[in-house]
Amino acid sequence: MEIRDYIRRKAEAAKEASRKLAFASTKLKDEALLLMAEKVEERAEELRKENLKDLEEGRRRGLSSAMLDRLELTEKRIKAMAKGLREVAALPDPVGMVERMVRRPNGLLVGKMRVPLGVIGIIYESRPNVTVDAASLCLKSGNAVVLRGGSEAINSNVALATMFREAVEEAGLPGDAVQMVETTDRRAVTEMLKCEGLIDLIIPRGGKGLIRTVVEESLIPVIKHYEGICHVYVHEDADLEMAETIAFNAKVQRPGVCNAMETLLVHEKVAGDFLPKIGEKLREAGVEIRGCERTREVLPWAGEATEEDWRTEYLDLILSVRVVDGLDQAVEHINTYGSAHTDAIVTRSYEAAWRFVREVDSSSVMVNASTRFSDGGEYGLGAEIGISTDKLHARGPMGLEELTTYKWVVYGNGQIRT
Repeated sequence: MEIRDYIRRKAEAAKEASRKLAFASTKLKDEALLLMAEKVEERAEELRKENLKDLEEGRRRGLSSAMLDRLELTEKRIKAMAKGLREVAALPDPVGMVERMVRRPNGLLVGKMRVPLGVIGIIYESRPNVTVDAASLCLKSGNAVVLRGGSEAINSNVALATMFREAVEEAGLPGDAVQMVETTDRRAVTEMLKCEGLIDLIIPRGGKGLIRTVVEESLIPVIKHYEGICHVYVHEDADLEMAETIAFNAKVQRPGVCNAMETLLVHEKVAGDFLPKIGEKLREAGVEIRGCERTREVLPWAGEATEEDWRTEYLDLILSVRVVDGLDQAVEHINTYGSAHTDAIVTRSYEAAWRFVREVDSSSVMVNASTRFSDGGEYGLGAEIGISTDKLHARGPMGLEELTTYKWVVYGNGQIRT
């Protein structure tokens, strides 16, 4: 079958399923999610075997350690997937919720009702858990989904999507609501982007090149999950022990994810005390530091940071460090070089914290907390379908509500317009 026909058939099947899923009861949707959680746990060994195939192929292809980390389904991550499914099932169903119902002077009741978007296309790389996160959120919000994962995770993704379809069908819902593109042919992405009228929204998750390609080629609206060039700024009035803990966690805990810190900004008044301690701790953890001139005066062993480093999402154990004059320069740096993802300040000053929150133009702004908390699960969304760095129509971690739109609902008792 031609790749164009293959993709359109999947999109058509998803569209048909979405019409039924839009009116499915919360009970049936939750039942499907709970069944999937059971399958993930009961068939964990099967998942590990399929994932091992991907890992072995990834090593053969020379994938980086960070990419392999994103790809691996550990026992802990499999349990986290099952936990996430149950959390989504426990969340309130946004579909059908009526907001802002107000009575007009003529007696009309006017309000908004939450409705599904329809069919959502997800194009993503590396992390197989995205398959489950995306499918679960789409299902609960009444949307069908067409999943196109990266070739490096094809075996893991197909296994998870197959289980999900089984769970959906066992719950009495249309299995076609979950579609997995099972070819690694790159033309599949191009054809997905042409399915105007069948797919209602495209959400890409991956590297800058992938997202730029999707934005340029798509005939369908796109919500971008751009780079995670995340910053931690250590203010002059910071608790330096806290700052050390936060900065280390933000960089080292899991460097290959989008909410890991890529640039550390340090106020000049505390650089002499702070940088030697955090620098040595990071170096012991295998982190390569690339610093500005003032940073290298304190850490002479650090490499030189270039203009390109400030704009780079490393997704690896590499960190850019800059000593700044103060809050104004820190905010200017973040708004110039950041990706509007997540940025944090460490300070005991209420005034500085408030200014940072107001002036940093990012989807998530942290005060005295690691950037690693920028995550749908940590925000109480159960899971996330992505972190939007756009401003329309969603921003930051996208949960159930962000996968719905609304329609106006008007109740009258015979009113006519004169």
